[in-house]
Amino acid sequence: MNILNLLNNWNLLHNFTLLISQESIQQIQSRIDIIDIVGTFVKLKKRGANYLGNCPFHNEKSPSFTVSPTKEIYKCFGCGKSGNSISFLMEHEKYSYVESLRWLANRYNIELEETETSPEFKAIQLTSDSLYIINNFARDFFRNALMKTEEGNDIALSYLKERGFRQDIIDKFQLGYNPAARDEFANAALEGQYNKDLLLKTGLVVNRDERLQDNYRGRIIFPIHNQSGKVLGFGARIIKTNDKSPKYINTPENEIYVKSKILYGSYFARTAIDKANECLLVEGYTDVVSLHQAGIENVVASGGTSLTPDQLRLIKKFTKNLTIVYDGDSAGIKAALRGLDLALEEGLEVKLVLVPDKEDPDSYVNKIGAAAFNEFVKNNKKDFIFFQLEIALQDAGNDSSKKSAVVNQIAETISRINKTEEFTRRQDYIKRVSEMLKIEETGFNALVNKIIRDKITKEESKSFKDEVNIPVEPIPEQDTNADLLFNKDDLHEQAIARSLIEFGLKEWNEEQTVAQYVFDVMDELDLHELIDNKMITGIISLYRSWYEEGMAPTAKSFLYHDDSEVSQYIIKVMETDTEISLNWKAKFEVKTPTREELYKEEVTSTFNYLKLRKIKRLINENQTALEKATDTNQQLLLMQTHQYLKKMEAEIMASIGTVIYK
Repeated sequence: MNILNLLNNWNLLHNFTLLISQESIQQIQSRIDIIDIVGTFVKLKKRGANYLGNCPFHNEKSPSFTVSPTKEIYKCFGCGKSGNSISFLMEHEKYSYVESLRWLANRYNIELEETETSPEFKAIQLTSDSLYIINNFARDFFRNALMKTEEGNDIALSYLKERGFRQDIIDKFQLGYNPAARDEFANAALEGQYNKDLLLKTGLVVNRDERLQDNYRGRIIFPIHNQSGKVLGFGARIIKTNDKSPKYINTPENEIYVKSKILYGSYFARTAIDKANECLLVEGYTDVVSLHQAGIENVVASGGTSLTPDQLRLIKKFTKNLTIVYDGDSAGIKAALRGLDLALEEGLEVKLVLVPDKEDPDSYVNKIGAAAFNEFVKNNKKDFIFFQLEIALQDAGNDSSKKSAVVNQIAETISRINKTEEFTRRQDYIKRVSEMLKIEETGFNALVNKIIRDKITKEESKSFKDEVNIPVEPIPEQDTNADLLFNKDDLHEQAIARSLIEFGLKEWNEEQTVAQYVFDVMDELDLHELIDNKMITGIISLYRSWYEEGMAPTAKSFLYHDDSEVSQYIIKVMETDTEISLNWKAKFEVKTPTREELYKEEVTSTFNYLKLRKIKRLINENQTALEKATDTNQQLLLMQTHQYLKKMEAEIMASIGTVIYK
């Protein structure tokens, strides 16, 4: 595929947010109830104005997870995670932004209005929707064949029970059975009037002798789910041991099933991986099912193929800690090592565990039990790089040329750890590997750096030669570290944005709203330039543009903004706790004014800060001019200016008791 075709396809598919109209998004935002949404997944108890529960993102016995219905945000004071309703769904359920919107629309029975799209995209979307519908039909057919037919009970269900699978686990993973007859499923699908071409695209049937026949007949069926639980495709395992057919058959690639982007069991494992902060990777479907049955739920399967960048990025959405648990034979070792250089490039911490020879995770956990298996994994983890080095040195023996190749191989692997923030980690590997290889650390370090430089040069050369460059890249799915945006001055600047967002639509006087007053004062005193934080200036500008277009911006407009950096920043701003203690109220038995009642004072206070900042800067500029002045009259004028500015500063400070941060 040439780069123009790649660009065209990418433009069709890269950003589904464009499909949902702003009217629908605003309708969703107006209906959002954070207590209702978070309460679906977390048991919450009312505590004062807020709600409290155990954090779903880390293990804790004492609840520290707080949800504020008035601010519409959550905050865990244990692990530090915070966000709004949409970011909660994205974090907890691993949904994309659009998937979260669709979940909310379904929750509140909102019919999504979609913007006009190209005919090509409509065709892709229609095909995808149809494939999901057929897969749902197939899953139900196979489930029924397993549980409610004599053949399914006698052949398939008895096989699963002999393997030790409980009924609750069979139900959880929606396992099924395709009957042995040539066309039982095909006939049922045709009777249901499903499209023949789409049936062939799913791989559930094949065309033989000009008629549709079942492709998975006589096999156990493993549905494969996406991150929201929809069935993408199927894996079909043979039952008869003497059958010469392939042990597994999988869905062919189509519009919804792309093997390189799928990890079996990820839908069932996502919450457990979050809590354990570790993903166990195995090869097969039965490995995943058996480990889940044993209570080890932070596990997914690669399907026995080399790990791909998309699979690794999917793991990274859950955790940076990847532990691969493979068979201990030579094939298992080779499988474990495939694709792991890519894992290092993605910034994952990779460990390996090989179960004893002639065992696999499925058989081994059934043999020794869950507790012993967990202990085995814990005690037998090996760092990927050191494991790779041990295997390579064993193969090299005393052959000096092979040892030289090992040095280059390991240097190539370490060079994959090339992100700036991983410099210390890379240097630690260089030091320890040099000791294991008994070579000079300086020289090995130079070799690793040379490989990194050569890669950069090659990539730059390739980029220069490309005739077409994709101008826009999808936003990486990663957390924004909003804490880095904050400092002492920001505490004041945040108050400006917070006052505008929370009180902008309130009345300032008979002629103005708070927002109009804020904009007038900022324009009159030219206070825009005094706000150093670009995020704050951007938020104020965005509010102003919405306001002047006739919209009524509120906190929700920013909390649920599709730019994650904006929404995350607003969440941090809204986290500031300024509520009066209930105990304090009871003790002094007086009515305590709320922020809602004191909003004019708060707005005035934020402007006083900006005025003080401007005065401080004028004082500094005046002082510099005074130091350089040589004319007596000019010096006198500058001294009078200094006294006037200091008087203004003192008056503002006296009225509000402000402390100027140095």
